[in-house]
Amino acid sequence: MKDISSSVLYVGKALNLRNRIKSYFSTHKSLPQKTQHLVKNIHDFDLIFTATEQEALILENNMIKWHQPKFNARLKDDKSYPFIKINLSEEFPQIYFTRKIQNDGARYFGPFASAKSVRNTLTLLKKLFPYRSCTKEITGQDTKACLDFHIQQCMAPCIGNIDKSGYLQIIDEVILFLEGNTSKVTNSLTKKMQTASKNLEFEKAAIFRNQLESIELIKEKQKVVQNESSNFDSIAITSIGRNSWIEIFFIRQGKLIGQDNFTMNNGFNSEPNKILKAFIMQFYEINPYIPPEIFIQTEIEDMISIENWLSIKKESKVSIKIPLKGNKQKILYMALENSKQRAAIEKSSTTFESKDTKKILKDLQEILNLPNYPERIECYDISNISGTNSVASMAVFQNGKPAPNYYKKFKIKSVKTINDYAMIKEVLRRRFKSIPGKKVIPVEKNQKNLQTPDLVLIDGGKGHLSSAVQVFLELGINNIPLASIAKQKEEIFVPNFSEPVEFSSNFDSLNILQKIRDEAHRFAINYHKNLRSKTALFSAIDTIPGIGPKKRKVILNKFGSIKNIKKLSIEEITETPGISRKLAEQLSSISKNMQ
Repeated sequence: MKDISSSVLYVGKALNLRNRIKSYFSTHKSLPQKTQHLVKNIHDFDLIFTATEQEALILENNMIKWHQPKFNARLKDDKSYPFIKINLSEEFPQIYFTRKIQNDGARYFGPFASAKSVRNTLTLLKKLFPYRSCTKEITGQDTKACLDFHIQQCMAPCIGNIDKSGYLQIIDEVILFLEGNTSKVTNSLTKKMQTASKNLEFEKAAIFRNQLESIELIKEKQKVVQNESSNFDSIAITSIGRNSWIEIFFIRQGKLIGQDNFTMNNGFNSEPNKILKAFIMQFYEINPYIPPEIFIQTEIEDMISIENWLSIKKESKVSIKIPLKGNKQKILYMALENSKQRAAIEKSSTTFESKDTKKILKDLQEILNLPNYPERIECYDISNISGTNSVASMAVFQNGKPAPNYYKKFKIKSVKTINDYAMIKEVLRRRFKSIPGKKVIPVEKNQKNLQTPDLVLIDGGKGHLSSAVQVFLELGINNIPLASIAKQKEEIFVPNFSEPVEFSSNFDSLNILQKIRDEAHRFAINYHKNLRSKTALFSAIDTIPGIGPKKRKVILNKFGSIKNIKKLSIEEITETPGISRKLAEQLSSISKNMQ
């Protein structure tokens, strides 16, 4: 169905197209409002005839994906999802991050919700299984192994330390692990450990032992939901207004190994069964793994045709069922509860955005007894681990909304040990070292002037607040209100009162303080990570033979941090003047093995 400009409004299918189209116009007034709106905009039709229902089903799905009609139910996020790829056609297979699925004989695992979740999985795999992460051609003739071999994260086929069959066993274990079949992996590793121990190869036995211990820790975190070793997906849906929230649980070998969530744009369909059908078609079209069973909460249109399509795609029988009792029903209910919670969170977030922010801030002014309307709120947070690279952040909200242009980061200079109170004092002195009472406060040299805040919020409890009060007394500041927000119970404290401020009937006002606290925390953590990454890179570079002060400076200036190197291929690293391919491989290897 097309509008006057020939843009596609809606794609649908039917056994009898005449009756289907007639139904939109003959009973116009009794149609749902969304359908009436669609009909008003229809200017023309295109018809395509297919030989079978299944062909029509596949064509409908492909055309929705291609045209993205606004009246069809579709995934809101139409990006290509990330996968883990294992290229089995290689002699010594590598494990990749990819967004593109090809019919190339490789094994694909996913899709994952985000690139971050793929990288976390790859980091875990690298710790468990000593496969290679380099891209070099493996001849077994290299004279020296890279750092991965020395930290026991690669068996170094490059120097002939392991042959092809031994390396492929490691890859088989990775595949079993990604499939959720940890029992076969642990049995295999146990046998290898025992054999190595009998042969007095105790270092090799220790590697297998460490792998077993890591897998056991992971198994403890996985929720066991079935006694039998069944594989299935449970899909639940919650619809509110124009959107639906889908929750999908992945059960492999009787264990809940993961879950994912998606948001659907409902189009003009509001019936959960139609939206669920659209999701199943769109999700499993891009997912290379289809389980033998899929459990849903309600019957969907074209269920038999979709089962046939999935069975052909999987090359074995696939069933779509509604569980009526037992563990499988419990899993579906758990997925449904998750989708309801996610929908409620999204709805409350949207509702909050649409509320009268001015009224909320006026309520906050009254609750905290502020002298001025809190147009500008500043929040400060400290971030440090083991006293290294200690930093602080200042997040700013203007009229209840984040104002990133005014955010500021501080590198702690005077405090060398873990002392949050002393760090808070240093930061506030540096921020407010001026004559109080002026509308504009000069801050540190080479920094732009910042407006005086109407409220200063400290991330912490009574001790942090006391430190802030002490600094303001030293500087003679008495016109800027102070408060702190304690993480544990989300309590707000103000000076001269031992009990927290009561927010029970003003949740929206508390919510603004929580949001700016979260922003300050996020900003501080990111800054801290960057500093740690730069320090780690500086230290790591010193371990690479052949890098002197000049090259080290070039590398640091060019890349800046471990995180930046991780994103680059070997070829991209070698584009830097003076960086050979061998040096690029060493830098890439170091970056992938550092957090």
